[in-house]
Amino acid sequence: MKAVEAVLDKRNVEIIDLLSQQISHYDYENRNKDDDFISIAKKMVNSDIIVFATPVYWYSMSGHLKVFFDRLTDLLSVHKDLGRALKGKECWMISSGTGEKLPLGFEQVFASTANYFDMIYKDYFYYHVMKDEVMPEKTRKAAKNFGKQIFSEGK
Repeated sequence: MKAVEAVLDKRNVEIIDLLSQQISHYDYENRNKDDDFISIAKKMVNSDIIVFATPVYWYSMSGHLKVFFDRLTDLLSVHKDLGRALKGKECWMISSGTGEKLPLGFEQVFASTANYFDMIYKDYFYYHVMKDEVMPEKTRKAAKNFGKQIFSEGK
């Protein structure tokens, strides 16, 4: 959450915490239509910018975000109109972990998914979490600059 807060830098944006949502695993029979996934997908469609944020867990995204990404399949079959409406949306990623660098291939899932939906994957910010839990000033400045890129303030 520190990385997200540093990048957003007190901007007034809607944050959807997947931990507080009911999102079922993907199933081929679409029995999960009464959960929160479609309402979140509609919010994505109504946004110009989509930022995914996740800690690195075992070299991959969090389980909650993985379930959400699996459910994007619904936008290819049952809710094609929403899937098509993602075209042209900017997509960014924020992540944090204890490794010095983002794991090899981690970003590929975000870039490939964006590409599949004809979204524009832009870039990512990675925060290497230190044991002292205090974000270094250099990292804080990098996060702030990344936020400026996302919200076009540096252009």
